[in-house]
Amino acid sequence: MRTIVGADAVLTAPSEMLVYECDGYTVEKSRPDVVVFPNSTEQVAAVVRACNERDVPFLPRGAGTSLAGGCLAVGGGVVVSLMRMKRILEVNYRDRYAVVQPGVVNLWLTNHLKPHGYHFAPDPSSQGACTVGGNVATNSGGPHTLKYGVTVNHILGITLVLPDGSVVNTGGPAEDNPGYDLTGVIVGSEGTFGVVTEITCRITRNPEAYRTLLGVFETVDDATNTISDLIGAGIVPAALEMLDQLILKAVEDAFHFGFPLDAGAVLIMEVDGLEAGLEHSAERIAAIAKKNNAREVRRANTDAERALLWKSRKQAFGAVGRLAPSYCTQDGVVPRTKLPHMLREIQRIGERHGLRVCNVFHAGDGNLHPILLFDERDADQVKRVLAASHEILDECIRQGGSVTGEHGIGVEKLDFMPKLFTPEDLSVMLRLRAAFNPEGRCSPHKMLPTAGACIEQSKVSRRAAL
Repeated sequence: MRTIVGADAVLTAPSEMLVYECDGYTVEKSRPDVVVFPNSTEQVAAVVRACNERDVPFLPRGAGTSLAGGCLAVGGGVVVSLMRMKRILEVNYRDRYAVVQPGVVNLWLTNHLKPHGYHFAPDPSSQGACTVGGNVATNSGGPHTLKYGVTVNHILGITLVLPDGSVVNTGGPAEDNPGYDLTGVIVGSEGTFGVVTEITCRITRNPEAYRTLLGVFETVDDATNTISDLIGAGIVPAALEMLDQLILKAVEDAFHFGFPLDAGAVLIMEVDGLEAGLEHSAERIAAIAKKNNAREVRRANTDAERALLWKSRKQAFGAVGRLAPSYCTQDGVVPRTKLPHMLREIQRIGERHGLRVCNVFHAGDGNLHPILLFDERDADQVKRVLAASHEILDECIRQGGSVTGEHGIGVEKLDFMPKLFTPEDLSVMLRLRAAFNPEGRCSPHKMLPTAGACIEQSKVSRRAAL
């Protein structure tokens, strides 16, 4: 590895491995044996070939902000850190695309485009730290994906180092390439198909104007009913985000925005687009919120007020540290009309297990993020958190939803895949993965279960897989 990337780009000391033993899902840990920091596609390919020669497992890792154990080095092996691959290689404003390396932080790309009137639309709450490569791996969402779509809607092409060390390119700057949508298959594959080394991103014109409102509600039910009514009225906000009372306290202590701490919930409601007609949309939103018993609807009247409001939302997870030493963030999706039921059920589950749970989530598309507060030094609390998490996700399935909206399956949710899919469905997924990753060395033990109803066959040839 040192021969390939240089002595200063390899970590092996046990104390250094501590940093890489988990991602944002801290409940499960596994230390890698080596961490390498390539800076080009060629170096990544050479690292992968070296791992193949020695039958060593490997996996890509970005900033480690993922929340399902997707970059956990199960069984050890080599972590291919992409954090030194952080260059913006090309920007074409006329054709509206940018080519970046996977270690480019999401917000860096938007800040680079901002002076020219463009941005990268996917905006996860961790966008100040998460990387575009990580967004591609998990098909990340974010507050504004209600209107603009998730990561896959903004990726035009990919350069991928396959698990055998060969390099392939899918898609490209042109829209609607013919043939199978291999780019769409790779986005969301959680690093199990290879290592992404270059990404062609669609860039989006900045809206001409915004209207950002804060609805204050006495109850969570009133807030969630407002969400359903807004969508039912044919309004497509750029963002609809909900924060409950417990998370409001943490955010207010951190940012002093002026949130009312006695409110049951608040809704951040934003519309954007052409100035003409935007005020009418904002008035309709305020009217629907008041119809659902909002005690007040505030407006962000300046760019600074809007920026502070979104800072409070996007850094809410960091503020949770004020509430407990540890927390586990879940990620489920239900139809919007099921949100009131789900939030009541989450509260009941927390109480049944003696846990506090706060909620901050992408309410517009039904993507829940209940945050379970605990202390990971207490084994009993860890056990209760895992049990409560499973009950919450089981309820999402019962309500016609899914166990992930953007965090992925990783290692955390393997047991839920047979609950969502038939053995036949899972078999097809395994065959697809084997077509890319026949030896199973790349990101092993992720995404798909390997026991029970779905037995993964190792060493499957590409020919047999297809």
